Amino acid sequence: MENRYNAVSKELVEELEKVVGKENVHTDPGTLDRYKTDEEQDARLFHLPEAVVAPGSTEEVADIMKLANKYVVPVTPRGGGTSVSCGAIPVYGGIVLLLERMNKIIEINEDGMYMDVEAGVPTIVVQQKAREKGLFYAGDPCSAESCLIGGNLATNAGGNKAVRYGTTRHQVYALEVVTPTGDIVELGARLKKCSTGYCLDQLVMGSEGTLGIITKATLKLLPLAPFKLDVLAIFTEVEKATGIVPILIKAGLNPTSVEFMDNSFVKASSDYSELKLPHYEDGSYVIISIETFDESELESKMEKLEQLCRANGATDVLVADDRVWTIRKNCLESTRAMSSVSTSDDLVVPVNKIASTINHLCKVASHYPFKVFTLAHAGDGNLHFQILKGKLTDEEWEENLNSFHSKAYAYIYSLGGRLSGEHGIGAKKVNQLEKYTNPVELQMMKAIKKALDPKGVLNPGKVFNI
Repeated sequence: MENRYNAVSKELVEELEKVVGKENVHTDPGTLDRYKTDEEQDARLFHLPEAVVAPGSTEEVADIMKLANKYVVPVTPRGGGTSVSCGAIPVYGGIVLLLERMNKIIEINEDGMYMDVEAGVPTIVVQQKAREKGLFYAGDPCSAESCLIGGNLATNAGGNKAVRYGTTRHQVYALEVVTPTGDIVELGARLKKCSTGYCLDQLVMGSEGTLGIITKATLKLLPLAPFKLDVLAIFTEVEKATGIVPILIKAGLNPTSVEFMDNSFVKASSDYSELKLPHYEDGSYVIISIETFDESELESKMEKLEQLCRANGATDVLVADDRVWTIRKNCLESTRAMSSVSTSDDLVVPVNKIASTINHLCKVASHYPFKVFTLAHAGDGNLHFQILKGKLTDEEWEENLNSFHSKAYAYIYSLGGRLSGEHGIGAKKVNQLEKYTNPVELQMMKAIKKALDPKGVLNPGKVFNI
C-alpha cells in the first residue's frame, strides 16, 4: 500500500496553509515527533507524519480531504490521542488531521434533551455541561477527562455505564460527516425511530475514522437521576467476584455499572494513587453503581445488593467513595509506571460467559513470563488484560504475546465473543480481524471502504488492509 501514496510536497503544504492558515500547518520535526504515536508505548509501532494540520471548521476538513485525494496523500484523523489500539498513529505517514480546534458546544436544548457539539469538545465537558442543565450524557469512557467526543464517536467508545445505557452509538441522534472524498453530509436525525434507507450514521460510528471524519454530532441527553450510590464489594476469590455479575442482572437490580479489578490491579493502582483501601493484600474489587429516581427504590435495591453479594462470597460490602473510582481510573497508568512497554487487550464475550472467560484466560496467562493484570466492565462482558513487557527482549515479548493471543482469541471466538468491545481494531489487530472475521463479512466491509474511499487516503492501515 505504501507505493500508492505520494509524499507531502511543498505545493501541498502551501495549499493546506491557504485552507487553514499558516499557523495551523506544522512540518517542524518537534511537532511531527509528538504525533508519531497515541497511547502506544512500543517504539517499533511509531510512524512519523509529514505534516500536522488543525482545521477550524467542517468546510476546512472537507477541503483538506479534497487535497488529500488530489495529491494521493494519506490522512489520519486524531482526537485526544487516547487510543490504545494504534488508532491515531499515521501508519503511512502523510497528514495527521487534528480536530481539537473544533471544540464548540453549539446548543443544549433542555426541552428536546439534546446537545449539538463539534467533534473536538472534550467528553468530560459534554458531561459537565449536561449536568449543569439537570441532564445526563450517558457516554462515559474511562478516558473521559482526556478524550474528545469525536474520537468516542469514531470508535464507538464503551466505558463504565455501558451495561445500562449502551455504548457511544446509543447516545447519538445525528452526525455531520466529511466523506473520504471531501463531501459534507448529515446522517441520522433527531427522531425516536426511523426506517428510511440505510442507517449510515451507525455505519460511520465505530468505523474508526476509515469511512468519514465526524465533525459535529447531536447527542442524546437523559434526565439526571437524583439518587445514586456506589458500592464496593470485596472478594478474596476471583471466581466469586466475577460470578456475581449474572446474579445481579437476573435479580433485576439494573445497575448502571459493574466494574471488576483483580488484586494485582488493586495493589498497583493503590500504590500509584497513594491510597490504601480494605483488603489491599488479597481483595478483588467489584464496583457496582445504582441510580434511581426514587429514594425508597434506591434503599431497597441497595439492601438487596448487599444481601446478594454477601450470600455469594463477598468478604465485605462498603459504600464506595471517590477513592475507589480514583483507583479504578488509574489502573492503566499505574502499570505503565511499572513497565515502559505494555499492551491493553480488549476482549468481549456474552455477559453470562465473563466469569468463566476471566478464570480460563488467567490460567492460560499464568504459563507465560509476562505479568498480567485483569479488569473488566463485567456487566457488559468486556474484559481487559494489561500485559507488561517488563525485562523481556523484543523477541521474547513478541513470541510470548503472539502465543498467548492465539490461544486467547481462539477461545473468545469459540464462545461467540469478539476481538474488541470498545478499544477498536486500529492498526494493532488488523491481522487478527482478517483471521477471525467471516470472509463474506470482511468482503462486505472492504467493498464499503473501497466505494467510499477509492484512493484509500482516509486512515489507511486501520481495521483491515485494502
